[in-house]
Amino acid sequence: MSLMLLISFYTSLNASPAPQDCLSDPLLTDEPRKHSARLATAGFFSVLTFSWMNPLLLAGFKKPLTPEDIPSLVPEDEAELAYIKFSQAWDTLLAEGSSTTKERNLVFRAIAKVYFKENIFTAVCALFRTIAVVSLPLMLYVFVQYANSDHRDLRTGFFNLACLVLLKLVDSLSMRHWYFAARRSGMRIRSALMVAAYKKQLKLSSLGRKKHSSGEIVNYIAVDAYRMGEFLWWFHSGWSLTLQLLLSTLVLFGVVGAGAFPGLILLLLCGLLNLPFAKRLKNSQTQFMMAQDKRLRSTSEILNSMKVIKLQSWEEEFKRRIESFRADEFRWLAKAQMTKAFGTFLYWLSPTIISAVIFVACGLLKSAPLNASTIFTVLATLRVMSEPVRLIPEAISSIIQVNVSFDRINNFLLGDELKIDEIARSGLEESGNVVVDIQAGNFSWDPEMIRIPTLTNINLDIKYGQTVAVCGPVGAGKSSLLHALLGEIPKVSGTVKVCGSIAYVSQTSWIQSGTIRDNILYGKPMEARRYNAAIEACALDKDLSDFRHGDLTEIGQRGLNLSGGQKQRIQLACAVYADADVYLLDDPFSAVDAHTAGVLFHKCVEDSLREKTVVLVTHQVEFLSEVDQILVMEEGRITQSGKYEDLLKMGTAFQQLVNAHNESMGDLRQVGINREMGNNDVVVDKVKEETTAMDIRGIQLTQEEEKESGYVGLKPFLDYFRVSQGWFLLSATVLGQVGFVVFQAASTYWLAFAIGIPKLSTTMVIGVYSIISTLSAGFVYSRAVTTAYLGLKASKAFFSGFTNAVFKAPMLFFDSTPVGRILTRASSDMNILDFDIPSAFILVVVPAIELTAALIIMTYVTWQVIIIALLALAATKVVQDYYLASARELIRINGTTKAPVMNYAAETSLGVVTIRAFGTVDRFFRSYLNLVDADAALFFLSNAAMEWVIMRIEILQNMTLFTCALLLILIPKGYIAPGLVGLSLSYALTLTQTQVFLTRWYCTLSNSIISVERIQQYMSIPEEPPAVVDGRRPPSSWPPNGTIHLQDLKIRYRPNAPSVLKGISCTFREGTRVGVVGRTGSGKSTLISALFRLVEPASGCILIDGIDISKIGLKDLRMKLSIIPQEPTLFRGCIRTNLDPLGVYSDDEIWKALEKCQLKTTISNLPNKLDSSVSEEGENWSVGQRQLFCLGRVLLKRNKILVLDEATASIDSATDAIIQKTIREEFAECTVITVAHRVPTVIDSDMVMVLSFGDLVEYSEPWKLMETDSYFSKLVAEYWASCRGHSSQNLQVHI
Repeated sequence: MSLMLLISFYTSLNASPAPQDCLSDPLLTDEPRKHSARLATAGFFSVLTFSWMNPLLLAGFKKPLTPEDIPSLVPEDEAELAYIKFSQAWDTLLAEGSSTTKERNLVFRAIAKVYFKENIFTAVCALFRTIAVVSLPLMLYVFVQYANSDHRDLRTGFFNLACLVLLKLVDSLSMRHWYFAARRSGMRIRSALMVAAYKKQLKLSSLGRKKHSSGEIVNYIAVDAYRMGEFLWWFHSGWSLTLQLLLSTLVLFGVVGAGAFPGLILLLLCGLLNLPFAKRLKNSQTQFMMAQDKRLRSTSEILNSMKVIKLQSWEEEFKRRIESFRADEFRWLAKAQMTKAFGTFLYWLSPTIISAVIFVACGLLKSAPLNASTIFTVLATLRVMSEPVRLIPEAISSIIQVNVSFDRINNFLLGDELKIDEIARSGLEESGNVVVDIQAGNFSWDPEMIRIPTLTNINLDIKYGQTVAVCGPVGAGKSSLLHALLGEIPKVSGTVKVCGSIAYVSQTSWIQSGTIRDNILYGKPMEARRYNAAIEACALDKDLSDFRHGDLTEIGQRGLNLSGGQKQRIQLACAVYADADVYLLDDPFSAVDAHTAGVLFHKCVEDSLREKTVVLVTHQVEFLSEVDQILVMEEGRITQSGKYEDLLKMGTAFQQLVNAHNESMGDLRQVGINREMGNNDVVVDKVKEETTAMDIRGIQLTQEEEKESGYVGLKPFLDYFRVSQGWFLLSATVLGQVGFVVFQAASTYWLAFAIGIPKLSTTMVIGVYSIISTLSAGFVYSRAVTTAYLGLKASKAFFSGFTNAVFKAPMLFFDSTPVGRILTRASSDMNILDFDIPSAFILVVVPAIELTAALIIMTYVTWQVIIIALLALAATKVVQDYYLASARELIRINGTTKAPVMNYAAETSLGVVTIRAFGTVDRFFRSYLNLVDADAALFFLSNAAMEWVIMRIEILQNMTLFTCALLLILIPKGYIAPGLVGLSLSYALTLTQTQVFLTRWYCTLSNSIISVERIQQYMSIPEEPPAVVDGRRPPSSWPPNGTIHLQDLKIRYRPNAPSVLKGISCTFREGTRVGVVGRTGSGKSTLISALFRLVEPASGCILIDGIDISKIGLKDLRMKLSIIPQEPTLFRGCIRTNLDPLGVYSDDEIWKALEKCQLKTTISNLPNKLDSSVSEEGENWSVGQRQLFCLGRVLLKRNKILVLDEATASIDSATDAIIQKTIREEFAECTVITVAHRVPTVIDSDMVMVLSFGDLVEYSEPWKLMETDSYFSKLVAEYWASCRGHSSQNLQVHI
């Protein structure tokens, strides 16, 4: 058998690798891979010896593996089948609906129900292995008796050797297949729960999403479900190791009789002592997981909002927030690790004390002679017991962790789901004439506040083909009305009916990672004519022609490398291409300029959707005269409805909206009238749409994930100790283990030596043995504690380095790196650093030193064995290196397949309303199944490769054991003392197990250390300039005036990329209001980024009051500038912390700011006032209200320079007018730079700056520019034309 396996290994070196299929699946496609692993077609011998792995391992040995080399899973291992089985069991248990649903864990019961049968085979393998390993000390007894007998029969000796070979064969094969089957079954459980958590996310209601943030959901998948891969291995280890302890106890009784009884009592006491430790450990693990959840939730939110944090210079505050969560997490981690350290000490001490007690009892009770066979059988049995001793604490710890994860997943899967029957859906043919119908509808986001519903007494019917506009002030319930039609907001009473398919465009654009084409097609097949029509209708054709990669341009996560207008138009194009029956458009024109808004309304809403039913939420009053019906909303009610002219005659709320709009137009009216009088057929030249700043680079922005390739040597290991500065603790740990092994060897050698000297009394022999053994226990304790401290020190150092690096990274890093990649390092990689590496490290040191000791002792007794031992070790190294060449790459590729799984879950969480609205839940689900399978394939192959290598190493080490046993049979009696025969064989029996243990944990450590490699990659991100530059700090009163000089400013995002701003020179005088206008992507946002130094100038400079901003620290600069960004950002917490994260303002100051930004009344009516909650990303506040919060922030800061980056895009004209008035009054002496889409916002500016293609086209007073045929006057005319409702034909486009 052994020979066949070795031949199989060496012949595989010359075999040709089988062609494998591709693993890497783009996120937005769901094309399955074709070729499955060779296991599907493998024969019995191949399955038995894992030889079906040979082609993959050979391929990995010849060259580093790539995702294309990785085969897919066999059908029975795929996530879909696993989920179907789990789902059926889960539904059955839910249907039973017993009162114990909340008391008992349904997830565990469902898993047990599905996977019980397949685990019978695993249990049988574990049982055979346990019996084999417990029988080995009896073989030692037989061998020593044989060596000591007067009448030797070689046939008996060879029979004994044959029995030993058989036992080792059973031990090896059963253990390998137990491990493999347990992990394979664990992988299926993992896949089932990951998919179940994802599926649940697709069904989660608004209340459920409030309780489980997107960060937490990713954590359920990344940590809790992922942990299930090892669960069954630990579960079977737990019971089989316990059985091993019990059977070993029976062996002891068989050998020493009643003398074993005191030892058994002591063993029981040790077991009972473990109970309080286990309880404490469980509590620590639970608290650790809860603390980790808080940290990851906060990390996810911060990473998604990093641009705002950098603009406001809040990095230190938010870093402190993360560090405080980590400190709480670390406290529980330290408690868990120190508890485990004491448990380790207790378990390692117990065999030493127990053996001494048994020997004393034998001496006192005379139950067995204290000769070589008795003593070394007892020691060998106790060594067999040392495996449970070593692993039971780990098993308990892991099962406790899994138990906590089961509870968390169970709690999530029982979360509140969207009620399917909230709205009645039917096909268009069943609609009659009414497509949308709400009768006496009352809706509330918060089920606990039913008395104060969000929407009250809604009555609405929309006929087929109608275009209905919904308008009203900020917070009136316009977006909530659309959510009511989608069934997203819980219905309190009334009926809702929607006929036909729905397309939905959300107010905050949701863009997926992938290409622009992927986002527009949204899973539908390509129809060129319809696709081109959608692109043209949404004014995307010029953008795409300017992108170097056209519609195949990669979009970063959440569309980070697109302007707000481009994201909104891509989302709109997706809706148009969907060819749905009912269109729900939530303020789609807020992020685009006036001309583009006009084009979108006329070409898209009026032309492309003319035969569709459209519900349009908008603040653009200028389009209302074109729609069939207008709904005016106030405080959650529809206060008026009708046609434009009818509502104007009725007056009240609608009249106020129109009046506010007319007033905001100011001087534009006269300009527009003059132009029309001069030329009735106004031709407005539309300047060519420009590419967004970031995409001018002409290269794909989202970068491939970095991973090392090939053997990187000891660098990651050295980095681990270098970063943690743990060299002293490392030395102390190794010395502690060396001390322990030396004293253990000394104690056993003393027994072997002493029993051959009749003069020594039993008391003397046992006494010296006990003293030496007890001294060894001190070394065990020191080793356990130093290991725990080393792990904690490393965790602290790496977390600190990683967090500092991420917070100091330039904005370009976040634009080109999906959040999921950073989160994977912050969650699972950090988890490996916290738990896996410290335990794997010590579990490598322990067997390495034990193996050395065993070889020294065996060589001392029978020197001939060293020849075979050294050959076996050399062969082991060759096999190990052959395996590691592939294993390293499998783990590295696994690192890059895990992030897409998490990214996809995070993206889905953000866009779940859109996914449900379009009815694409099943498509997203199928894509996720493919991603889970791609990830699971790596786990599956890594485990199969591990069993492949261990089986071959066991064979090699068994050669050493069999050689030793053969020599002891053949050497004549009296040549070696019986005590030394027992000593040599007792160590030889542990040799294979120790080597396998070493190999397993060395490989585990080699694989785990890749997490260090991955975190290190992010610790070496190039830093942005320092926050403070000593010696160059501006005065505290800076800037006293607020004058800004741009001197030949050139900006490019990467070296050798084209310039985005091309030598701009001008001056913003102190106290002036400067309007910055230009087409989408003309460089407006880049100018703001340059002012805040989110990007550094390629040449030229910006001077503020004579100080070159590139020479001072970022914090000194950004703290003196205020900005209301284009996308308003709120953080989870309360209103107070959102307005004043640094805690520097009084409540009185905050209330005054809220009053000025029109939020005081709303917040005063809330029960908790300033302590009222803000959910993740401010979801419980409308987008308009979020922008008002951002205004409140700048009103508190009162800086000399204020930037408004399209800050009032999502609020109605009336509120906009009030805001502009507030800004004029509050910042009268400040320099105010306004980037705007609405021309009235900048028409009363002192100066207007017009940008085109990164060039400064015009810079003058607006009235001067309007008197000439300027670029700016054309923009004004466009706006006036769109306000007057000109059709798209009158907006002649000249390219």
